[in-house]
Amino acid sequence: MNRADTDIIRGVLSKEFKLSSLDDAEVVIINSCGVVEYTEKKIIRRIIELKNLGKKVVLAGCLPRIARKKVEDIVDGLVSPDNVHKICEVVKAALNGEKKVLLQRNYVDKAGLYNIKCRLNNSAIAIVSISEGCVGNCSFCITKIARGRLRSFSAEKIAEEVKDVVDQGFKEIQLTSQDTAAYGIDKQTTLAELLEKICEIDGEFRIRVGMMNPQHAIRILDDLINAFSNKKVYKFIHVPVQSGDNKVLKDMKRNHSVEDFVEVVSAFRKNFNDVLVSTDIIVGFPTESDEAFWKSYELIKNLKPDIVNITRFSPREGTLAYKLKDLPGWIKKERSRKLTNLMREIGIENNKKFLGRKFNVLITKRGKGNTFLSRMDSYRAVVLSDGKIGEFRKALIEDFRFNYLIGKVLGQS
Repeated sequence: MNRADTDIIRGVLSKEFKLSSLDDAEVVIINSCGVVEYTEKKIIRRIIELKNLGKKVVLAGCLPRIARKKVEDIVDGLVSPDNVHKICEVVKAALNGEKKVLLQRNYVDKAGLYNIKCRLNNSAIAIVSISEGCVGNCSFCITKIARGRLRSFSAEKIAEEVKDVVDQGFKEIQLTSQDTAAYGIDKQTTLAELLEKICEIDGEFRIRVGMMNPQHAIRILDDLINAFSNKKVYKFIHVPVQSGDNKVLKDMKRNHSVEDFVEVVSAFRKNFNDVLVSTDIIVGFPTESDEAFWKSYELIKNLKPDIVNITRFSPREGTLAYKLKDLPGWIKKERSRKLTNLMREIGIENNKKFLGRKFNVLITKRGKGNTFLSRMDSYRAVVLSDGKIGEFRKALIEDFRFNYLIGKVLGQS
């Protein structure tokens, strides 16, 4: 989501300023994340480093609202996520030795800003925001302070943006928001309807749907599966469960149950031969007992998702969970280690079955060294030794690791 905002920032700036290297820049814009305190501290250190180099620093993204008191005195301007299209005002003020702060709520439809975006052309991937904010009130989450209540963008403008990037040659369209499955709740429409509209666009491309919370995915499950059946949509779902214990989920104010999560994953697996399942787990939430942790462990062990984003609970000032007694760090570290080891085992088990098989892939960007990253129709990562970004090819899977496959290009798909 921040990368999509950065495309807007880059586009707006390029109309009035020269975008340069860090060494040559007078002003540096940091588009920040504020999900956990560790990231906040890291960004503040970076601000101080840049100030020591004599740079003027403008802070965008989530931290200006989340940590205004901590950052306002050390930067030369602040701009919130819903004011990024006004970034030039803040930069001009900084160059004039003034500090401009744009943090007022601004209900801008970012889908209408696609014509000012400036995307880097070093990959086949274009990120398209479909909404901002959320309808939840998770007890551990600080992001709502930064991005506010759900504001779904215009489906027509989103489709126009997708058509525009497809015409420019982008092949993988990543639809992003804080919760894609909540799209349209404020507009009497749904994510499924949006996907159907996008799939009508001419061209050969793939759509990656971003994170969907279980309670909203289950609400439109049948229509969602029907929309995903289009070949243009990757068979990839990111559905965060956060805990395998319903009491912990209630304490987290997640508004879904473990059973909801299982139902969504099971329905997708029932309807599609290969689905890449990604989920999130927070370990060490203040009310997570040993028994509750092992429920999370068993859930992952039994369901065998392909990706588990494991986060150790980090108390964020301003959230409800901040008032709860935090668990000792060593407990969180040990639980994280156990889940990480389990995930490596599951990854090996899941990827082993693709060995020796051939699949159509889309080459999306360069990997490490002289490799290329490609994606199967299920969004599984396949590393190739040769290829061309943006091409659809056929690949033979020759090897694997726990978190990706290794393939050899055979020809056109």
